[in-house]
Amino acid sequence: MPKMKTNRGAAKRFRRTGTGKIRRNSAFTSHILTSKTTKRKRNLRKASMMAKGDAKRMRALIP
Repeated sequence: MPKMKTNRGAAKRFRRTGTGKIRRNSAFTSHILTSKTTKRKRNLRKASMMAKGDAKRMRALIP
């Protein structure tokens, strides 16, 4: 059986933690930042864990 291939687009955007959860960066950080508050922009910098349903699909892309 051949090796499983990693989806390279997903590998650049998501990381797996030591416990197997998927870590993701926030959206809405690239442009139109003038209308967003400083507090909101600061909180968007932080990475967060992916939702359980989405993480299940993502595990197939980053084995």
